[in-house]
Amino acid sequence: MQPGNLVGPVVVAIGVIIAAIVFAVVSTLLQTADSGVELRLTRLEEALSEESGERARLAAEVATLRTDMARLREDLSLLANRAPATGRADTPGVSGATMDLPDEDFENPPETEALTEAMLLAKSRFNKGITQPRNRTMMEILGPPRDSYSADCQPVTNAGLKALMETRTVGPIKVTMLRQAIDSLERVMQRLQQSDPDIYAKVGTAGAFCARFIRGSTTSVSNHSWGTAIDLTLEGQLDPFADGGTQFGLLILAEYFNDEGWFWGAAYSREDSMHFEVGEETLRRWKSEGKL
Repeated sequence: MQPGNLVGPVVVAIGVIIAAIVFAVVSTLLQTADSGVELRLTRLEEALSEESGERARLAAEVATLRTDMARLREDLSLLANRAPATGRADTPGVSGATMDLPDEDFENPPETEALTEAMLLAKSRFNKGITQPRNRTMMEILGPPRDSYSADCQPVTNAGLKALMETRTVGPIKVTMLRQAIDSLERVMQRLQQSDPDIYAKVGTAGAFCARFIRGSTTSVSNHSWGTAIDLTLEGQLDPFADGGTQFGLLILAEYFNDEGWFWGAAYSREDSMHFEVGEETLRRWKSEGKL
């Protein structure tokens, strides 16, 4: 073969070799770049995940602190309206988010001030785990009080329910209610007498048993009809309806009623702070125990 004829194949071979070398270099560079990018992306994702977790943790802490602040403000508002105990610091103490109630063994406690002063409600603090019983629940547990209703109070015609009713003097008030409800009310009043005798002495009632429709309704029956609800007054005054506030003394009573399993009407969509009624869970428990 002539030397001139070898030039072409040699050039081609050199080109192929150069191309292979370039391809190998480029491939190596791309692999290196991909590994670097993947590593950077992995690190960025880890950092982002850590930051998201930290933000979520901080957001939860902020929410908790806001809740605690709201409760403390409510407690301070409550405490500011109680008369300071003789011989104690002028500034009431607050422990956590719990209201500092007077000691039961404190002798000759001063009268509680502003028993009927309207205060903003702390709805989130009351009725926990207590359900307002609806008409269907009341009918299921106790049956209908009577065959027909109006806006006025009428007597019970259900013989079974009537046999469960009782009229009794409980502390400073006289009521007609379901016997088990009166027993529970009596425990509330005994506790109030021990802790706040000045409030106890000024408690009155605007009515307990009363078979009728709910005010303003022609279909829903009031729970007063079963003798499981009571409206209370302080110093002879009714708490204003649906004003978003409550008489101070009712806040104390609400805590005691809640402990007995009663629902407080302050949590209604239209606040009714003077109203207390036996909760569904309590009624079902009495039923299961054979007390109804």
